[in-house]
Amino acid sequence: MTETQVETRILAATGATLRYDIRSSPTDGETSEDVLFLIGSPMDAGGFATLASHFTDRTVVTYDPRGVGRSPRTDGSAETTPEEHADDLRRVIEALGARAVDVFASSGGAVNALALVERHGGLVRTLVAHEPPSAQVLPDREAALEVCADIHATYLRDGMGPAMAKFIAVTSREGPFPATWANEPVPSPSDFGLPTEDDGSRDDPLLGQNMRGCTGYRPDFAALRAASTRIVIAAGRESEGEFAARAASEIAATLGTGLAVFPSHHGGFLGGEFGRHGAPEEFAKALRHVLDTDG
Repeated sequence: MTETQVETRILAATGATLRYDIRSSPTDGETSEDVLFLIGSPMDAGGFATLASHFTDRTVVTYDPRGVGRSPRTDGSAETTPEEHADDLRRVIEALGARAVDVFASSGGAVNALALVERHGGLVRTLVAHEPPSAQVLPDREAALEVCADIHATYLRDGMGPAMAKFIAVTSREGPFPATWANEPVPSPSDFGLPTEDDGSRDDPLLGQNMRGCTGYRPDFAALRAASTRIVIAAGRESEGEFAARAASEIAATLGTGLAVFPSHHGGFLGGEFGRHGAPEEFAKALRHVLDTDG
């Protein structure tokens, strides 16, 4: 495997200080025009270590979204919108000096990347948006939005354990949310090995900062169709029927692009990061095939 060098850069943004990493081979010298930007949210750059290792022939860029890891917020805001994240992504891409980049974006990162393409499609050549969890596009949108708002409210009221237990149950659920979802049994944190005591902190980027903005994102389909970007909406084979995969299917259908089915699940590119495993080698092959195929 080709040895890579990692350079970390710092970029000032409105309300945050962003840190991003550039992975390149020693023979590359300056950042090449063949850039692949790997984006998650609220997952930081560390989640893409395995996937990046399969693209040593390209310059790979990863970053920590605002309020996560090495990219602290400076404005004191408790919540973030996809539009703010999109502006951060624009800044990073423009700072690279490349004409246009390819983007693989997962989960909340896929939502933010779609918001980027709506506004600055000329910066992105191909976007592979993997399981963007937009409740707004679902047939059961009202119940789905209420469920996500309840997770956020539970976090503010009871802390991480109870809220994360609800989040896990919601994201792994197959099929639509009924209007009577509030009458269903409430999962216990102990069922998932989560803390039952509230430690008083309220700075979790998933449950606090991004939950409502991410799931409440409604794609501007007219802007996405008008963009020069080639957009590929993807979902994991094992994710069929789950929240984020259902949203991906609806977005693909509305765009008329068809859904690209990738190996494994929502975190199929993970190779042990955060204690989770997917099928990273197969996932990387599928991603490379999509990126190398003329749309």
